[in-house]
Amino acid sequence: MTIDRHPDGLIGKCSAAVHGGLAYIVANAPEPGEGILDQTSGCLAELDRLLRSVGSDRTRVLQVTVYLSDIADKPRMDSIWMPWIGAEENWPQRACVGADLDPGYLIEIVATAVVGSD
Repeated sequence: MTIDRHPDGLIGKCSAAVHGGLAYIVANAPEPGEGILDQTSGCLAELDRLLRSVGSDRTRVLQVTVYLSDIADKPRMDSIWMPWIGAEENWPQRACVGADLDPGYLIEIVATAVVGSD
């Protein structure tokens, strides 16, 4: 089987890779420096864009790891996440962890999603 890589102009990494009907995606906020609410919104918009680019959408996400530079930001991140992910039948398996991120970045999301038709 082939691996379809989506480097999006990045050096040394892809923002998405597809293999065996699954997409593996990493999304960041478009710009560092904004607060957690703005960065979460931007990160989820980027995740939506990447999901569309591989033939998927947020209702087909299976697993997500949310990396936060400050785990105390989780409730604020959730205030954006919950309306974005929608109804319970769309909820993926999810973990949130505190992590050292690049300077100015407060959130990074790694997701696995189903692509194509069932």
